[in-house]
Amino acid sequence: MQKSVRYNEGHALFLSVVARKDGTKRGYLSKKTTENSRWHEKFFALYQNLLFYFEGEQSARPSGIYLLEGCTCERASAPKMSTIGKELMDKQHYFQIQASYSDIIIEREVLMQKYIHLVQIVETEKVAANQLRTQLEDQDTEIERLKSEIVALNKTKERMRPYHVPHNNEDPDIKKIKKVQSFMRGWLCRRKWKIIVQDYICSPHAESMRKRNQIVFNMVEAETEYVHQLYILVNCFLRPLRMAASSKKPPISHDDVSSIFLNSETIMFLHEIFHQGLKARIANWPTLVLADLFDILLPC
Repeated sequence: MQKSVRYNEGHALFLSVVARKDGTKRGYLSKKTTENSRWHEKFFALYQNLLFYFEGEQSARPSGIYLLEGCTCERASAPKMSTIGKELMDKQHYFQIQASYSDIIIEREVLMQKYIHLVQIVETEKVAANQLRTQLEDQDTEIERLKSEIVALNKTKERMRPYHVPHNNEDPDIKKIKKVQSFMRGWLCRRKWKIIVQDYICSPHAESMRKRNQIVFNMVEAETEYVHQLYILVNCFLRPLRMAASSKKPPISHDDVSSIFLNSETIMFLHEIFHQGLKARIANWPTLVLADLFDILLPC
């Protein structure tokens, strides 16, 4: 059963050239179709699963192509011939090539069903997108309507505001009573707040906080002075003496400098970092967390 197949002509010509040059099998065969009962000798070339046939070995274009994918090749019975050609007939073999594209058609149907399913999904998504777009447009319209209502209400309030009657016609006695009440409320609040503050000042927590703050301030002042003295020690004594020890006539040796000023630069460097950390923590007053700063001065 013959089926029509779409193919690319340029690609087919290229494959026919490759088949004529590098084909697995090449040679002359006799060919007969169902439309024509006569046998015709053609030049055949087999390449992969394609069987090309030409009018002759020197033909540039193929006369036809057999797609052997899914085909069956069976030996056919030889036609009846006279006794003259019987000797020649014994050296010939007849084959019948039948191609069934049912598997390809089934696969095509499956792919077509998948394609239809995907198209339906796309259409559904388009409908959902259109519905969402419509909802967004409705919500935008509702927002604009509410904004206009808010503007109208604000304008209405502005127009109604001048018509409010001020309470200037109150009784003088009522004014005095309100003033006394306001004074008493303020005095009671100040008295209550003063009692709370006084109680806290006398509490143990406040006393411990005062001691802590005093310790912190004294530590900052002492650390500032200590870092200053270390700076003078290193820059005014250690480094000049180290340079002098490297001169031609040194007044002191490097060993003496090292033994006198042992680890002075390291101590100054660590205390500078500690001092900077203290000043940074003081900037966050009254919240103070100083425990981790002492890890800088402690040996590992």
